[in-house]
Amino acid sequence: MRGIKIAVSGKGGAGKTTLSAALIRAYAATYRRVYAVDADPDASLALALGLSPEEAAEIRPVIEFKDRIREVMGGEGEFFRLNPELGKVLDDFCYRLGNILFIRMGELKRAGTSCYCRENAFLNALVSALLLERDEVVVMDMPAGIEHLSRGTARGVDVMVVVTEPTERSIHTARLVEKLAAEIGVPWIIVVGNKVRTPDEAAKVTGAFPGKVKGILPFDEMTYQGGEPGGEFLTAVTKLKDVLEGERKDDDQH
Repeated sequence: MRGIKIAVSGKGGAGKTTLSAALIRAYAATYRRVYAVDADPDASLALALGLSPEEAAEIRPVIEFKDRIREVMGGEGEFFRLNPELGKVLDDFCYRLGNILFIRMGELKRAGTSCYCRENAFLNALVSALLLERDEVVVMDMPAGIEHLSRGTARGVDVMVVVTEPTERSIHTARLVEKLAAEIGVPWIIVVGNKVRTPDEAAKVTGAFPGKVKGILPFDEMTYQGGEPGGEFLTAVTKLKDVLEGERKDDDQH
């Protein structure tokens, strides 16, 4: 089966990490290998995938592998490779959970901080290797600002899943993410409503994004209490996965 590259974004607290983890597990049940990428410095994808707080804390962000980054990027000081070949060493930065390969990216450094260019170039190259060189399933849990995607890597994303709660603030953020993703050239952008309790809330989400909503996920008390998602939520995620695969298959045939 051909892989699919999924980026998941939305307002903090909207449930994008919970959805990312559920999609990763759903794909891991049917695919040989799935890359799970925590690209949000404030997220907790490792915990959502079932690791203990102690295990999650032991996983170093890729951005902290200073010696390895220097080795791969080459050069000294301000001189380094802008487009290093990372295909062969990509898996070295993964934490294995069965057939799930987990990568914790770390935060992109901002202009004005010391020596940020080399690390940022490395993270960009890592994302490019995942999205453009690997024919595998990749699910990226993104920050709302989608900083880890550039115009170059956006063409490797099959779909941007924008998660929103049925609230004005969350819908506002979802619209901003939708706009950003379109501007950098993500080919397919969909919206998923989460924490939906009533038909009126579902209608609020679908009305805000006509034709874009491909999934409505129910409010899940188990997740709200910090536990594993319940059956109704997981059933809705499985339906979303089927929609993603079905519509992409249609695109391949055209």
